[in-house]
Amino acid sequence: MTYAELVQKIRDYTEVSSNVLTSTIIDGFIEDAEFRIFRDVDSDNNRRYATSSLVAGQRYIDIPDNALVIRSAQITDIDPATSPSTDRGLMEYRDTNFMAEYNPTDSQGTPKYWSYWDQNTIVFAPVPDQAYTIQLNYILKDAGLSSTNTTTYLSTYFPNGLLYASLVEAFSFLKGPADLLQLYEGKYKQAVEGFTIEQMGRRRRDEFIQDSPRLPKQG
Repeated sequence: MTYAELVQKIRDYTEVSSNVLTSTIIDGFIEDAEFRIFRDVDSDNNRRYATSSLVAGQRYIDIPDNALVIRSAQITDIDPATSPSTDRGLMEYRDTNFMAEYNPTDSQGTPKYWSYWDQNTIVFAPVPDQAYTIQLNYILKDAGLSSTNTTTYLSTYFPNGLLYASLVEAFSFLKGPADLLQLYEGKYKQAVEGFTIEQMGRRRRDEFIQDSPRLPKQG
């Protein structure tokens, strides 16, 4: 499904013309829908990795600009003097209260823990004592569907979910019939359930070893 096709479907389903649902308004629906899907499903297409160098004595590092969520962080060379580097260490996530209690004097060493400091920065404890190389594993906020980016992973592989999520936004904006809002909310949840099985189940399992993924039985 292309951007133009989705825009037309939103207008067709809501039976509202471009005089009310302008391209600018619909672009907002699509962006909100994409954010919702990114937060609901950990899609393989949005899993990214970035490496960076820590600075000795500096406990902060910037989060990649296109990162929506940091999944994990690991030091790729615990002993920088060893070449080639073959040693890795996965850091554990803790909240900032733990970090302050664990390292109140900013003592230096090999970082063991990381936490969000603010929306743009993460913090480590202990404070790095060397220029370690770290790898951040994160969820990407991909370039959204637009008039200049006419197809995306979601529009190609999850078009029904993107449509239903956009219709939820549209009917909320229009203050449309509650039954239609509930209908498309239900259709979105049903679609995202199947997408989740595909992305977080089948694509990350070996069925020979782990068997097929199954949903819990509904009571």
